[in-house]
Formats: sequence, structure tokens, C-alpha cells
Amino acid sequence: MSNEFGNSSGASSARARGRVVGVPKRCWCGELVVSLMSKSTANPYRRYFWCAFAAEKRLSNDNHTYKWVDEALLDEVEALSFRIGKLEQTILAERGEEERKKFEELELKLETGICARMEDVMSEAKCEVKKALVLVVLGCLTMVVLSKVI
Repeated sequence: MSNEFGNSSGASSARARGRVVGVPKRCWCGELVVSLMSKSTANPYRRYFWCAFAAEKRLSNDNHTYKWVDEALLDEVEALSFRIGKLEQTILAERGEEERKKFEELELKLETGICARMEDVMSEAKCEVKKALVLVVLGCLTMVVLSKVI
């Protein structure tokens, strides 16, 4: 944080007001958060975010927002990676749904085509059966007439 802060572990200390995920915008007190550079021996030239009020008053060991920039940016990257993963899942699900719908439409078209062709074949077969039936009846009548004539 500033000259008097030198967190040797390198981690932002937990605050009583709650941990901020990502880059903090405002402190819990309502003040903006500013970016500063550490001048401590433990973390020289390491950038951090700190409440503007706390920085102006040079408060130490307070509950105002404080977070290392690298940790905040890592949080942002992790959050974006999570969002990208969710979007990829959504896109894949929608793509799968679209492919399923296209498959169902194609299947319906094929079934409709097959049914239409089967109906045509069935009507042709019925006509052929009727013709054959007429020929059989005519043949039977011819035989009956010939049997009475002879």
C-alpha cells in the first residue's frame, strides 16, 4: 500500500466490510478507489487500489477498500473466463438445438416425400388390381357364356 504498509505475504488483507471481487470502483464509505504504488521494502513498486479518503488521510489498519492491482486483474480475468465458458455452453446448446430442429425438419420432409410416393404407388397398384379384377370377371363371364353355348 504506502510506505507504512508492507504485507510480506503479498496478499491483500481481508477487510471487515467484505472482499471485493475484481477491480474495486468505490469503497464502502462511498469514496472512489485510487490506484497507488507501494514504496515498502516488502512490495516495492507494486501497484494497489485504495480508498481515496483513506489515502488522503493516510489511514493505516482501517477497513477501507484496499486491493493489490495484480490480484484485482486476476479476479477480472477469472470472472471473464467463467463468463466466456458460460457463453460457450450457451452457444453450443443453441447450436445443438438449431441442428436438432434442422434434422427434424429434414426428417419431416423425407417422411412427407416417402408417404407421397407410397400413396402414388398404392393408387397405381389399386388401378392395376382393378384392371386385373375386370379381366378376371370378363374371363369368367366369357367362360360361362361359352359353357352355355357349347
